[in-house]
Amino acid sequence: MISSLLLIVFAAALCAWFASYLRAKSLPPFPPGPPQCPLVGNLFSLTSRPWEPCMQWSREYHSDIIRLNLVGTSVIVLSSLSATEALLAKRSAIYSDRPPAPMACDLMGWKYLFVFMNYGDEWRTHRRLFSQELSPLATENEFRTSTRVSAHHLLRRLLHEPKDYLEHLYRYAGEVIISLTYGGDAAVGEAPYIHLAEQGTKNIASAVVPGRFLVDVLPILRHVPEWFPGAGFQIIAREGKNLAEKMRNVPFMDMKRKMEEGTAQACFTVNALQALDSCRDSSSYFDESTVKNVAAVTSIGGVETIAMTLSIFILAMVLNPDVLKKAQREVDEVVKQTGEFPDLNDEDVLPYVAAVMRELLRWKPLAPIGIPHRLSTDDHYQGYHLPAGSLVIGNAWAILRDEKLYGPDTEAFKPERFLHSDGKLNKTIPHPETSAFGFGRRICPGSHIAMSAVWIGVVSMLAKLDIGRSTDETDEREEPHEMAFGGGGMITPLPFKCSLTLRAVEVVDI
Repeated sequence: MISSLLLIVFAAALCAWFASYLRAKSLPPFPPGPPQCPLVGNLFSLTSRPWEPCMQWSREYHSDIIRLNLVGTSVIVLSSLSATEALLAKRSAIYSDRPPAPMACDLMGWKYLFVFMNYGDEWRTHRRLFSQELSPLATENEFRTSTRVSAHHLLRRLLHEPKDYLEHLYRYAGEVIISLTYGGDAAVGEAPYIHLAEQGTKNIASAVVPGRFLVDVLPILRHVPEWFPGAGFQIIAREGKNLAEKMRNVPFMDMKRKMEEGTAQACFTVNALQALDSCRDSSSYFDESTVKNVAAVTSIGGVETIAMTLSIFILAMVLNPDVLKKAQREVDEVVKQTGEFPDLNDEDVLPYVAAVMRELLRWKPLAPIGIPHRLSTDDHYQGYHLPAGSLVIGNAWAILRDEKLYGPDTEAFKPERFLHSDGKLNKTIPHPETSAFGFGRRICPGSHIAMSAVWIGVVSMLAKLDIGRSTDETDEREEPHEMAFGGGGMITPLPFKCSLTLRAVEVVDI
Protein backbone atom coordinates (compact mmCIF):
# COMPACT_ATOMS: atom_id res chain seq x y z
CA MET A 1 0.00 0.00 0.00
CA ILE A 2 2.77 2.43 0.99
CA SER A 3 4.87 1.50 -2.02
CA SER A 4 1.93 2.13 -4.33
CA LEU A 5 1.35 5.54 -2.73
CA LEU A 6 5.00 6.46 -3.16
CA LEU A 7 4.85 5.37 -6.77
CA ILE A 8 1.82 7.61 -7.37
CA VAL A 9 3.54 10.59 -5.69
CA PHE A 10 6.69 10.01 -7.73
CA ALA A 11 4.72 9.76 -10.97
CA ALA A 12 2.82 12.97 -10.17
CA ALA A 13 6.06 14.82 -9.39
CA LEU A 14 7.63 13.52 -12.60
CA CYS A 15 4.64 14.66 -14.63
CA ALA A 16 4.73 18.10 -13.00
CA TRP A 17 8.43 18.44 -13.72
CA PHE A 18 7.99 17.30 -17.31
CA ALA A 19 5.11 19.74 -17.85
CA SER A 20 7.23 22.56 -16.40
CA TYR A 21 10.13 21.53 -18.65
CA LEU A 22 7.95 21.54 -21.77
CA ARG A 23 6.50 24.94 -20.83
CA ALA A 24 9.96 26.37 -20.30
CA LYS A 25 11.09 25.01 -23.67
CA SER A 26 8.15 26.68 -25.39
CA LEU A 27 8.81 30.10 -23.84
CA PRO A 28 11.16 32.76 -25.19
CA PRO A 29 14.60 32.86 -23.55
CA PHE A 30 15.43 34.81 -20.41
CA PRO A 31 17.42 38.04 -20.81
CA PRO A 32 21.20 37.54 -20.84
CA GLY A 33 23.17 37.57 -17.63
CA PRO A 34 26.44 36.53 -15.99
CA PRO A 35 27.26 32.85 -15.31
CA GLN A 36 25.60 31.38 -12.26
CA CYS A 37 26.89 29.18 -9.46
CA PRO A 38 24.90 26.11 -8.41
CA LEU A 39 22.14 26.80 -5.88
CA VAL A 40 23.13 30.42 -5.06
CA GLY A 41 23.12 31.71 -8.64
CA ASN A 42 24.69 35.18 -8.82
CA LEU A 43 24.47 35.90 -5.10
CA PHE A 44 28.22 36.22 -4.63
CA SER A 45 28.78 38.09 -7.89
CA LEU A 46 27.27 41.28 -6.47
CA THR A 47 29.38 43.81 -4.59
CA SER A 48 28.28 46.28 -1.91
CA ARG A 49 27.62 48.64 -4.85
CA PRO A 50 25.56 46.30 -7.07
CA TRP A 51 24.67 49.02 -9.58
CA GLU A 52 28.25 49.01 -10.88
CA PRO A 53 28.61 45.32 -11.86
CA CYS A 54 25.05 45.40 -13.24
CA MET A 55 26.01 48.32 -15.49
CA GLN A 56 29.13 46.45 -16.57
CA TRP A 57 27.18 43.29 -17.39
CA SER A 58 24.69 45.30 -19.39
CA ARG A 59 27.51 46.71 -21.49
CA GLU A 60 29.24 43.34 -21.75
CA TYR A 61 26.11 41.63 -23.08
CA HIS A 62 25.08 44.64 -25.20
CA SER A 63 21.65 44.56 -23.61
CA ASP A 64 19.73 47.16 -21.61
CA ILE A 65 17.96 44.31 -19.82
CA ILE A 66 19.78 41.53 -17.96
CA ARG A 67 18.70 38.78 -15.59
CA LEU A 68 20.30 37.59 -12.36
CA ASN A 69 19.45 34.66 -10.14
CA LEU A 70 19.65 35.17 -6.37
CA VAL A 71 19.14 31.75 -4.79
CA GLY A 72 16.22 31.02 -7.11
CA THR A 73 14.79 34.54 -7.18
CA SER A 74 14.71 36.06 -10.65
CA VAL A 75 16.08 39.63 -10.78
CA ILE A 76 15.57 41.75 -13.88
CA VAL A 77 17.82 44.82 -14.15
CA LEU A 78 16.92 47.61 -16.58
CA SER A 79 19.80 49.85 -17.63
CA SER A 80 18.22 52.27 -20.10
CA LEU A 81 15.60 54.98 -19.91
CA SER A 82 13.66 53.39 -22.78
CA ALA A 83 13.43 50.07 -20.90
CA THR A 84 12.24 51.65 -17.65
CA GLU A 85 9.66 53.72 -19.51
CA ALA A 86 8.44 50.71 -21.51
CA LEU A 87 8.03 48.46 -18.47
CA LEU A 88 7.91 50.39 -15.20
CA ALA A 89 5.90 53.31 -16.62
CA LYS A 90 3.81 52.12 -19.57
CA ARG A 91 3.14 48.69 -18.04
CA SER A 92 2.96 49.98 -14.47
CA ALA A 93 -0.20 47.98 -13.71
CA ILE A 94 1.90 44.80 -13.48
CA TYR A 95 5.22 46.37 -12.42
CA SER A 96 4.18 48.45 -9.41
CA ASP A 97 4.06 45.80 -6.71
CA ARG A 98 6.79 45.37 -4.11
CA PRO A 99 8.58 42.09 -3.34
CA PRO A 100 8.58 40.70 0.19
CA ALA A 101 11.28 42.37 2.28
CA PRO A 102 11.92 40.06 5.26
CA MET A 103 14.81 42.13 6.60
CA ALA A 104 13.43 45.65 6.16
CA CYS A 105 9.74 44.94 6.85
CA ASP A 106 9.33 41.74 8.87
CA LEU A 107 12.41 42.05 11.07
CA MET A 108 13.18 45.76 11.17
CA GLY A 109 9.56 46.86 11.19
CA TRP A 110 9.63 49.42 8.36
CA LYS A 111 6.54 47.93 6.68
CA TYR A 112 4.45 50.97 7.68
CA LEU A 113 6.33 53.10 5.12
CA PHE A 114 4.24 53.19 1.96
CA VAL A 115 7.36 52.84 -0.20
CA PHE A 116 7.37 49.19 0.92
CA MET A 117 3.63 48.54 0.68
CA ASN A 118 2.18 46.29 -1.99
CA TYR A 119 0.45 47.99 -4.87
CA GLY A 120 -3.15 48.15 -3.64
CA ASP A 121 -5.71 50.09 -1.63
CA GLU A 122 -3.49 50.65 1.43
CA TRP A 123 -0.70 52.08 -0.72
CA ARG A 124 -3.18 54.26 -2.64
CA THR A 125 -4.57 55.69 0.60
CA HIS A 126 -1.15 56.70 1.86
CA ARG A 127 -0.06 58.06 -1.50
CA ARG A 128 -3.27 60.05 -1.85
CA LEU A 129 -2.86 61.69 1.55
CA PHE A 130 0.74 62.62 0.78
CA SER A 131 -0.14 64.05 -2.63
CA GLN A 132 -3.14 65.94 -1.27
CA GLU A 133 -1.45 67.61 1.69
CA LEU A 134 2.10 67.94 0.34
CA SER A 135 1.52 68.83 -3.29
CA PRO A 136 3.51 71.74 -4.81
CA LEU A 137 0.46 74.02 -4.57
CA ALA A 138 -0.32 73.02 -0.97
CA THR A 139 3.22 73.72 0.24
CA GLU A 140 4.39 76.52 -2.05
CA ASN A 141 4.13 79.81 -0.13
CA GLU A 142 4.78 78.89 3.50
CA PHE A 143 7.38 76.32 2.46
CA ARG A 144 9.41 78.81 0.44
CA THR A 145 9.35 81.39 3.22
CA SER A 146 10.46 78.97 5.93
CA THR A 147 13.10 77.42 3.66
CA ARG A 148 14.71 80.78 2.93
CA VAL A 149 14.88 81.51 6.65
CA SER A 150 16.50 78.10 7.21
CA ALA A 151 18.97 78.82 4.38
CA HIS A 152 19.97 82.04 6.16
CA HIS A 153 20.65 80.01 9.31
CA LEU A 154 22.66 77.52 7.25
CA LEU A 155 24.97 80.20 5.85
CA ARG A 156 25.70 81.65 9.28
CA ARG A 157 26.55 78.21 10.64
CA LEU A 158 28.76 77.36 7.67
CA LEU A 159 30.72 80.59 8.09
CA HIS A 160 31.01 80.22 11.85
CA GLU A 161 31.98 76.52 11.92
CA PRO A 162 32.89 75.43 8.36
CA LYS A 163 34.51 72.18 9.51
CA ASP A 164 31.12 70.97 10.71
CA TYR A 165 29.50 71.58 7.31
CA LEU A 166 27.87 68.14 7.16
CA GLU A 167 26.19 68.64 10.53
CA HIS A 168 24.93 72.04 9.34
CA LEU A 169 23.52 70.55 6.13
CA TYR A 170 21.57 67.98 8.14
CA ARG A 171 20.32 70.69 10.45
CA TYR A 172 19.15 72.77 7.47
CA ALA A 173 17.39 69.77 5.96
CA GLY A 174 15.90 68.97 9.35
CA GLU A 175 14.56 72.48 9.85
CA VAL A 176 12.94 72.41 6.42
CA ILE A 177 11.37 68.95 6.66
CA ILE A 178 10.51 68.93 10.37
CA SER A 179 8.83 72.32 10.01
CA LEU A 180 6.82 71.05 7.04
CA THR A 181 5.88 67.77 8.73
CA TYR A 182 5.60 68.54 12.44
CA GLY A 183 5.57 72.34 12.62
CA GLY A 184 7.97 75.23 13.09
CA ASP A 185 8.03 74.81 16.87
CA ALA A 186 9.29 71.26 16.39
CA ALA A 187 12.00 72.52 14.03
CA VAL A 188 13.41 74.76 16.76
CA GLY A 189 14.48 71.71 18.72
CA GLU A 190 14.82 69.43 15.74
CA ALA A 191 18.14 67.74 16.62
CA PRO A 192 16.64 64.49 18.01
CA TYR A 193 14.27 64.22 15.04
CA ILE A 194 17.08 64.84 12.56
CA HIS A 195 19.19 62.18 14.20
CA LEU A 196 16.30 59.74 14.02
CA ALA A 197 15.70 60.51 10.34
CA GLU A 198 19.40 60.18 9.50
CA GLN A 199 19.67 56.84 11.29
CA GLY A 200 16.42 55.62 9.78
CA THR A 201 17.49 56.36 6.21
CA LYS A 202 20.84 54.62 6.60
CA ASN A 203 19.13 51.66 8.29
CA ILE A 204 16.65 51.26 5.43
CA ALA A 205 19.30 51.80 2.75
CA SER A 206 21.40 48.97 4.15
CA ALA A 207 18.41 46.62 4.20
CA VAL A 208 17.21 47.03 0.61
CA VAL A 209 20.44 46.18 -1.25
CA PRO A 210 19.67 42.97 -3.21
CA GLY A 211 21.59 40.03 -1.80
CA ARG A 212 23.06 41.92 1.16
CA PHE A 213 21.14 39.88 3.74
CA LEU A 214 20.65 36.17 3.11
CA VAL A 215 17.34 36.28 4.96
CA ASP A 216 15.87 38.20 1.99
CA VAL A 217 16.50 35.24 -0.32
CA LEU A 218 15.88 32.56 2.34
CA PRO A 219 13.04 34.03 4.44
CA ILE A 220 12.95 31.00 6.72
CA LEU A 221 16.14 32.36 8.31
CA ARG A 222 14.08 35.07 10.03
CA HIS A 223 13.22 32.45 12.67
CA VAL A 224 16.90 31.86 13.55
CA PRO A 225 17.66 33.26 17.05
CA GLU A 226 20.28 35.94 17.68
CA TRP A 227 22.63 33.62 19.53
CA PHE A 228 22.89 31.20 16.61
CA PRO A 229 26.23 31.37 14.73
CA GLY A 230 25.96 33.59 11.67
CA ALA A 231 22.74 35.28 12.87
CA GLY A 232 24.31 38.71 13.32
CA PHE A 233 21.60 40.10 11.04
CA GLN A 234 19.14 39.57 13.89
CA ILE A 235 21.04 42.06 16.04
CA ILE A 236 20.96 44.59 13.21
CA ALA A 237 17.24 43.88 12.78
CA ARG A 238 16.49 44.41 16.48
CA GLU A 239 18.27 47.77 16.45
CA GLY A 240 16.38 48.71 13.29
CA LYS A 241 13.04 47.78 14.83
CA ASN A 242 13.63 50.04 17.83
CA LEU A 243 14.54 52.85 15.46
CA ALA A 244 11.47 52.26 13.26
CA GLU A 245 9.13 52.45 16.25
CA LYS A 246 10.73 55.67 17.52
CA MET A 247 10.63 57.27 14.09
CA ARG A 248 6.92 56.55 13.74
CA ASN A 249 5.75 57.37 17.25
CA VAL A 250 7.97 59.88 19.08
CA PRO A 251 7.53 63.05 16.94
CA PHE A 252 3.89 62.19 16.18
CA MET A 253 2.89 61.80 19.82
CA ASP A 254 4.77 64.97 20.67
CA MET A 255 2.73 66.82 18.04
CA LYS A 256 -0.55 65.38 19.35
CA ARG A 257 0.37 66.59 22.84
CA LYS A 258 1.01 70.10 21.49
CA MET A 259 -2.33 70.04 19.69
CA GLU A 260 -4.08 69.23 22.96
CA GLU A 261 -2.19 72.08 24.64
CA GLY A 262 -3.04 74.46 21.81
CA THR A 263 0.63 75.19 21.02
CA ALA A 264 1.00 73.24 17.75
CA GLN A 265 1.76 75.17 14.58
CA ALA A 266 0.31 74.52 11.14
CA CYS A 267 2.01 71.63 9.35
CA PHE A 268 1.18 68.40 7.55
CA THR A 269 0.42 66.44 10.73
CA VAL A 270 -1.80 69.13 12.26
CA ASN A 271 -3.67 69.78 9.01
CA ALA A 272 -4.29 66.09 8.38
CA LEU A 273 -5.43 65.38 11.95
CA GLN A 274 -7.76 68.39 11.91
CA ALA A 275 -9.24 67.23 8.60
CA LEU A 276 -9.71 63.78 10.11
CA ASP A 277 -11.38 65.21 13.19
CA SER A 278 -13.82 67.17 11.03
CA CYS A 279 -15.08 63.91 9.49
CA ARG A 280 -17.10 62.94 12.53
CA ASP A 281 -19.20 60.51 10.53
CA SER A 282 -16.07 58.43 9.82
CA SER A 283 -16.33 59.18 6.11
CA SER A 284 -12.63 59.99 5.75
CA TYR A 285 -10.60 57.78 3.45
CA PHE A 286 -7.66 57.76 5.92
CA ASP A 287 -7.19 57.28 9.65
CA GLU A 288 -4.72 58.40 12.31
CA SER A 289 -2.25 55.63 11.55
CA THR A 290 -2.13 56.82 7.93
CA VAL A 291 -1.15 60.31 9.09
CA LYS A 292 1.51 58.87 11.37
CA ASN A 293 2.95 56.71 8.58
CA VAL A 294 3.04 59.48 5.97
CA ALA A 295 4.68 61.91 8.42
CA ALA A 296 7.38 59.35 9.15
CA VAL A 297 8.18 58.62 5.50
CA THR A 298 8.34 62.36 4.75
CA SER A 299 10.89 62.91 7.53
CA ILE A 300 13.00 59.91 6.65
CA GLY A 301 13.15 60.56 2.92
CA GLY A 302 13.39 64.34 2.98
CA VAL A 303 16.17 64.99 5.48
CA GLU A 304 18.68 62.59 3.95
CA THR A 305 17.93 63.58 0.35
CA ILE A 306 18.40 67.31 0.98
CA ALA A 307 21.51 67.00 3.17
CA MET A 308 23.30 64.52 0.95
CA THR A 309 22.54 66.36 -2.30
CA LEU A 310 23.94 69.58 -0.82
CA SER A 311 27.00 67.68 0.36
CA ILE A 312 27.50 66.41 -3.20
CA PHE A 313 27.14 70.02 -4.39
CA ILE A 314 29.94 71.21 -2.10
CA LEU A 315 32.16 68.34 -3.23
CA ALA A 316 31.45 69.10 -6.88
CA MET A 317 32.34 72.77 -6.38
CA VAL A 318 35.57 71.89 -4.58
CA LEU A 319 36.56 69.61 -7.46
CA ASN A 320 35.36 71.98 -10.19
CA PRO A 321 36.22 75.61 -9.28
CA ASP A 322 35.48 76.76 -12.84
CA VAL A 323 31.87 75.57 -12.46
CA LEU A 324 31.61 77.45 -9.16
CA LYS A 325 32.78 80.74 -10.72
CA LYS A 326 30.39 80.47 -13.68
CA ALA A 327 27.43 79.77 -11.40
CA GLN A 328 28.37 82.63 -9.06
CA ARG A 329 28.62 85.10 -11.95
CA GLU A 330 25.15 84.11 -13.13
CA VAL A 331 23.63 84.56 -9.66
CA ASP A 332 25.39 87.93 -9.25
CA GLU A 333 23.99 89.16 -12.56
CA VAL A 334 20.41 88.32 -11.57
CA VAL A 335 20.85 90.08 -8.22
CA LYS A 336 22.21 93.20 -9.94
CA GLN A 337 19.33 93.32 -12.41
CA THR A 338 16.44 92.62 -10.06
CA GLY A 339 17.80 93.78 -6.71
CA GLU A 340 16.30 90.65 -5.21
CA PHE A 341 17.66 87.28 -4.23
CA PRO A 342 16.94 84.55 -6.83
CA ASP A 343 13.93 82.36 -6.15
CA LEU A 344 12.58 79.06 -7.42
CA ASN A 345 10.85 80.87 -10.27
CA ASP A 346 14.18 82.03 -11.67
CA GLU A 347 15.24 78.81 -13.38
CA ASP A 348 14.86 80.36 -16.85
CA VAL A 349 17.11 83.33 -15.95
CA LEU A 350 19.60 81.04 -14.20
CA PRO A 351 20.15 78.37 -16.86
CA TYR A 352 23.67 77.51 -15.72
CA VAL A 353 22.56 77.04 -12.10
CA ALA A 354 19.65 74.91 -13.36
CA ALA A 355 22.19 72.83 -15.29
CA VAL A 356 24.29 72.46 -12.13
CA MET A 357 21.21 71.20 -10.28
CA ARG A 358 20.54 68.60 -12.96
CA GLU A 359 24.14 67.51 -13.06
CA LEU A 360 24.10 66.98 -9.28
CA LEU A 361 21.36 64.38 -9.69
CA ARG A 362 23.00 62.77 -12.70
CA TRP A 363 26.58 62.66 -11.42
CA LYS A 364 25.92 60.92 -8.10
CA PRO A 365 22.28 59.75 -7.82
CA LEU A 366 21.49 59.14 -4.15
CA ALA A 367 19.51 55.96 -4.86
CA PRO A 368 21.36 54.21 -7.72
CA ILE A 369 18.95 51.27 -7.79
CA GLY A 370 16.24 52.21 -5.30
CA ILE A 371 13.71 49.68 -3.99
CA PRO A 372 12.94 46.79 -6.37
CA HIS A 373 9.57 46.47 -8.09
CA ARG A 374 7.85 43.10 -8.36
CA LEU A 375 6.41 41.73 -11.59
CA SER A 376 2.94 40.40 -10.81
CA THR A 377 2.45 38.30 -13.96
CA ASP A 378 4.51 36.82 -16.79
CA ASP A 379 5.58 39.36 -19.39
CA HIS A 380 7.66 39.59 -22.56
CA TYR A 381 10.01 42.34 -23.70
CA GLN A 382 12.40 42.53 -26.65
CA GLY A 383 11.87 38.83 -27.30
CA TYR A 384 12.71 37.84 -23.72
CA HIS A 385 10.55 36.04 -21.18
CA LEU A 386 10.17 37.84 -17.83
CA PRO A 387 8.72 35.46 -15.24
CA ALA A 388 6.08 36.49 -12.70
CA GLY A 389 7.49 37.18 -9.25
CA SER A 390 10.73 38.64 -10.62
CA LEU A 391 12.34 41.56 -8.84
CA VAL A 392 12.61 44.38 -11.37
CA ILE A 393 15.22 47.09 -10.80
CA GLY A 394 15.78 50.31 -12.68
CA ASN A 395 19.53 50.90 -12.61
CA ALA A 396 19.55 54.69 -12.31
CA TRP A 397 23.34 54.67 -12.04
CA ALA A 398 23.66 53.11 -15.51
CA ILE A 399 20.86 55.20 -17.05
CA LEU A 400 22.41 58.47 -15.87
CA ARG A 401 25.72 57.38 -17.41
CA ASP A 402 24.20 56.62 -20.79
CA GLU A 403 26.33 58.54 -23.29
CA LYS A 404 23.51 58.42 -25.85
CA LEU A 405 21.47 60.61 -23.50
CA TYR A 406 24.07 62.70 -21.68
CA GLY A 407 27.06 62.80 -23.98
CA PRO A 408 30.64 61.64 -23.42
CA ASP A 409 32.69 61.56 -20.22
CA THR A 410 29.72 60.81 -17.96
CA GLU A 411 31.97 60.28 -14.94
CA ALA A 412 32.89 63.98 -15.02
CA PHE A 413 30.82 66.80 -13.52
CA LYS A 414 29.85 68.90 -16.54
CA PRO A 415 26.73 71.08 -16.29
CA GLU A 416 27.29 72.14 -19.91
CA ARG A 417 25.85 68.83 -21.07
CA PHE A 418 22.40 70.28 -20.23
CA LEU A 419 22.92 73.53 -22.15
CA HIS A 420 22.63 74.63 -25.77
CA SER A 421 25.63 76.29 -27.38
CA ASP A 422 24.02 79.68 -26.66
CA GLY A 423 23.94 78.94 -22.92
CA LYS A 424 20.20 78.30 -22.67
CA LEU A 425 18.87 75.24 -20.87
CA ASN A 426 18.45 72.28 -23.23
CA LYS A 427 15.15 70.81 -22.09
CA THR A 428 15.24 68.03 -24.70
CA ILE A 429 17.84 66.19 -22.62
CA PRO A 430 16.03 63.93 -20.14
CA HIS A 431 15.86 65.49 -16.69
CA PRO A 432 17.76 63.24 -14.23
CA GLU A 433 14.73 63.40 -11.92
CA THR A 434 13.07 60.86 -14.24
CA SER A 435 15.54 58.25 -12.99
CA ALA A 436 17.01 59.57 -9.73
CA PHE A 437 13.70 59.46 -7.84
CA GLY A 438 12.32 56.13 -8.98
CA PHE A 439 10.14 54.93 -11.82
CA GLY A 440 6.52 54.55 -12.85
CA ARG A 441 3.82 54.73 -10.21
CA ARG A 442 6.41 54.15 -7.47
CA ILE A 443 8.31 57.35 -8.21
CA CYS A 444 9.00 59.46 -5.12
CA PRO A 445 6.03 61.84 -4.67
CA GLY A 446 8.08 64.29 -2.60
CA SER A 447 10.88 65.04 -5.04
CA HIS A 448 9.54 68.59 -5.54
CA ILE A 449 9.97 69.27 -1.81
CA ALA A 450 13.53 68.00 -1.69
CA MET A 451 14.66 69.72 -4.87
CA SER A 452 13.07 73.04 -3.87
CA ALA A 453 15.04 72.97 -0.62
CA VAL A 454 18.21 71.97 -2.48
CA TRP A 455 17.71 74.79 -5.01
CA ILE A 456 17.42 77.42 -2.29
CA GLY A 457 20.40 75.96 -0.44
CA VAL A 458 22.54 75.88 -3.59
CA VAL A 459 21.69 79.43 -4.70
CA SER A 460 22.27 80.73 -1.17
CA MET A 461 25.74 79.22 -1.00
CA LEU A 462 26.61 80.43 -4.51
CA ALA A 463 25.59 83.98 -3.59
CA LYS A 464 27.37 84.22 -0.25
CA LEU A 465 30.18 81.66 -0.10
CA ASP A 466 33.45 80.83 -1.77
CA ILE A 467 33.92 77.05 -1.76
CA GLY A 468 37.37 75.58 -2.22
CA ARG A 469 39.95 73.07 -1.14
CA SER A 470 41.04 73.04 2.48
CA THR A 471 44.43 74.30 3.60
CA ASP A 472 45.99 72.50 6.56
CA GLU A 473 48.56 73.80 9.05
CA THR A 474 51.47 73.21 6.64
CA ASP A 475 49.71 75.28 3.95
CA GLU A 476 49.39 72.27 1.65
CA ARG A 477 46.26 71.80 -0.39
CA GLU A 478 44.32 68.71 0.60
CA GLU A 479 42.76 66.93 -2.34
CA PRO A 480 39.30 65.54 -1.55
CA HIS A 481 38.65 62.06 -2.85
CA GLU A 482 36.17 62.22 -5.69
CA MET A 483 35.14 58.59 -5.23
CA ALA A 484 35.08 58.59 -1.42
CA PHE A 485 31.45 57.54 -1.37
CA GLY A 486 29.81 55.21 1.09
CA GLY A 487 28.13 51.98 0.01
CA GLY A 488 24.80 50.51 1.02
CA GLY A 489 21.67 51.27 -0.96
CA MET A 490 22.51 54.98 -1.24
CA ILE A 491 25.34 57.12 -2.54
CA THR A 492 26.48 59.07 0.51
CA PRO A 493 29.69 61.10 0.26
CA LEU A 494 32.06 60.47 3.11
CA PRO A 495 33.22 63.56 5.03
CA PHE A 496 35.90 65.58 3.23
CA LYS A 497 37.80 68.75 4.06
CA CYS A 498 36.92 72.00 2.33
CA SER A 499 37.12 75.77 2.73
CA LEU A 500 33.95 77.83 3.14
CA THR A 501 34.49 81.58 3.33
CA LEU A 502 32.44 84.73 2.83
CA ARG A 503 32.57 86.08 -0.74
CA ALA A 504 34.01 89.54 -1.28
CA VAL A 505 30.98 90.66 -3.27
CA GLU A 506 27.91 92.70 -2.46
CA VAL A 507 24.70 90.69 -2.62
CA VAL A 508 21.31 91.22 -1.08
CA ASP A 509 20.35 89.61 2.16
CA ILE A 510 18.45 86.36 1.95
